[in-house]
Amino acid sequence: IGLWDLHPLNLFRITWKNEPKPSGGLFDGVNALEFPSSLTGVNARIIALVGKWFPTGAHKVGAAFGCLVPRLVTGQFDPTQQKAVWPSTGNYCRGGAYDSALLGCESIAILPEGMSRERFEWLSKIASDVIPTPGSESNVKEIFDKCWELRRSGQDLMIFNQFDEFGNYLWHYTITGSAIAEVLHQKLGPKDTYRGFVSATGSAGTIAAGDYLKQQFPASKVVASEAQQCPTLLINGFGSHRIEGIGDKHVPWIHNVRNTDFVVAIDDQAVVNLARLFNEPAGREYLINSGVEENLVTQLGLLGFSGISNLLSAIKFAKYNELTTNDVVVTVLTDSMELYQSRLAEMRAESGSYSATQAAADDARYLKGQPIDFMQELSYYDRKRIHNLKYYTWVEQQGKTYAEIQAQWYDPDYWTELQAQVPQIDALIEEFNRKAAVA
Repeated sequence: IGLWDLHPLNLFRITWKNEPKPSGGLFDGVNALEFPSSLTGVNARIIALVGKWFPTGAHKVGAAFGCLVPRLVTGQFDPTQQKAVWPSTGNYCRGGAYDSALLGCESIAILPEGMSRERFEWLSKIASDVIPTPGSESNVKEIFDKCWELRRSGQDLMIFNQFDEFGNYLWHYTITGSAIAEVLHQKLGPKDTYRGFVSATGSAGTIAAGDYLKQQFPASKVVASEAQQCPTLLINGFGSHRIEGIGDKHVPWIHNVRNTDFVVAIDDQAVVNLARLFNEPAGREYLINSGVEENLVTQLGLLGFSGISNLLSAIKFAKYNELTTNDVVVTVLTDSMELYQSRLAEMRAESGSYSATQAAADDARYLKGQPIDFMQELSYYDRKRIHNLKYYTWVEQQGKTYAEIQAQWYDPDYWTELQAQVPQIDALIEEFNRKAAVA
């Protein structure tokens, strides 16, 4: 069975532990990649979980599963009657449409019209309907507006909004968090220290793994990353950017801001240029000649745009904290460059062929010379400022209550009570599978 095949058994491949092969793969260890200092320019060890080996080529299929399945096994969602609506800036609606197809239910994918051609081409074959909204990666408000329009349409549908669905948070808290902990227990030596988890906020699902890890490693930090061109967390900023996969301009409802220690903003030009360095023949040849192991260089295609951004954020975090060879930082590679080949072609058409000279410049400026500007170590009131931004999106516009937003900040049990629901959800899934003669 191919990893992307529309086969119900691929529901059991929604895991970080798929054998890294496109077809016929079995259950294996956690897919992870360690970046050496010869590439990063920092002493700290940076390890990333690899999302390419999920069905659809991105871990967002797991977040979609985490939102859909609790509604399914509790009877809130009827796939024989209702359409599943997946609002997203890209990979989440792909994952949702895929999960829906495996269950035989109709799906509606909503995403900005400026996203990569690969996303739209794939969705046109899988989703029942694809609705493009104005703008690009950071235009989340327009997606929310379309959701309200659909709610008022009278159609029998259920909207799975990754930005406020706690299934997204719980899936990453449990699955991604435990996968990282497993890798750390394998990789940490007797003198090593795990220092922090770095993740672009996006829908704030993936960063929930940082909550899990901080409970396992209390001294560790949670680092939120965003685009420098849209620094919502850093300075309440807004704007458009090219780091596909990290939608911005608001603080997601499911982001546990009080548990976030750093905010880092990455220049999208750095990400775009490094995408060429990592994937163009001249770029790879330069890296190999510069001392980066060829075995690693051939795997740099595992980093999509958001993965490159996460790597740069981890580098900034390591530099800021002057981390050493005994310090470990972890991040994730949501997807791979497989989903952005059209973007590489566009860059070639716009900027011409990629040369060794340009490779040297990009390496020196954006990797080895990555500065520690556009980042902040958060105080109590820095975090509260960011949390308070939720009010304008979620209470004023999306129907959340004043009591809820206050509870997220002041109730010490708010997040842990959510986390405690996981065993109950798992039990319902197992019971559902028994009744469906799956398990």
